[in-house]
Amino acid sequence: MHSVTVIIVNWNSGTLLAKCLQHLERQTFFPLRVFVVDNASTDNSAACAEGFSNVTLLRMAANHGFAGGNNVALAQCETEFVALLNPDAFPEPDWLESLLMAASAHSEVAAFGSRQLCDETPGILDGIGDSYLISGRVLRARFGELQQTNDLIEKEIFSPCAAAALYRRQALVDIGGFDEDYFCYVEDVDLGFRLHLAGHKAMYVPEAVVRHVGSATTGGQHSDFAVYYGHRNLVWTFIKNMPGILFLLLLPLHGLLNLASIIWFALQGRGGVIGRAKRDALLDLPKMWRKRQRIQKSRVASIGEIWRLLDKRIVTTKFGRKDI
Repeated sequence: MHSVTVIIVNWNSGTLLAKCLQHLERQTFFPLRVFVVDNASTDNSAACAEGFSNVTLLRMAANHGFAGGNNVALAQCETEFVALLNPDAFPEPDWLESLLMAASAHSEVAAFGSRQLCDETPGILDGIGDSYLISGRVLRARFGELQQTNDLIEKEIFSPCAAAALYRRQALVDIGGFDEDYFCYVEDVDLGFRLHLAGHKAMYVPEAVVRHVGSATTGGQHSDFAVYYGHRNLVWTFIKNMPGILFLLLLPLHGLLNLASIIWFALQGRGGVIGRAKRDALLDLPKMWRKRQRIQKSRVASIGEIWRLLDKRIVTTKFGRKDI
């Protein structure tokens, strides 16, 4: 079996981290190493990590966000694979083994997603991978839906939700890991997009099961924190990654999506937070355009391949945890 390191980024997760580590200790295949990156928590939640075997606690002096925290640990990994797990995600005993078995069977795939069930109602799906709409909107597929037979079938996806995912380490290194400017939210979709542009594939592994609380430490999916970072990073993801002629063709749709978001949140009395998100996204457009130039210069995937992977819907009527 392949070697794997598990990375858990923690910030004020309370008792959730201990529960996550307890589930990780019950794995049928145990990782070579587990990194817990604590982003300057104030609740002492990371102290429990010291009581678990094979766990290395990395205490940060400041909050580097999900993106930066993962990159800190990734820089210390030497294993063939890296698995990411949120403190509020509780894996079934064969979760890691199932992901690695899928990796062995699909050498052309670099990213593997889990079947995420809602922790409070396990019969309801928390998601089976992330989708990217042609408008630039992102969502977690099948969130909040009752699990069906089709959800138990392995398939290609746009990107895995990084709350519980496996990656080929070298693929992440080659594309530069997470974009730390994102801090939090949509960074895993951006990572998945860049992996596709570099010629890699992503797959959903239904046998790899976790129960996920979701947004447990950020105030919930509709908090000001989530709205700000999600809607700022949504703009950056489109600007950086949408390739060639697709960028020109789909830019008007992306503009309309952003305008509709501003109007919708303003009508909810939240014009301030959505306004700051879009303002800051625009202020950093020159920086993101420079990143775009580097990413597109090294693109391997064809325009047709990226078009095939996109969800052809412009919007959705159902809102989920990663429906932005």
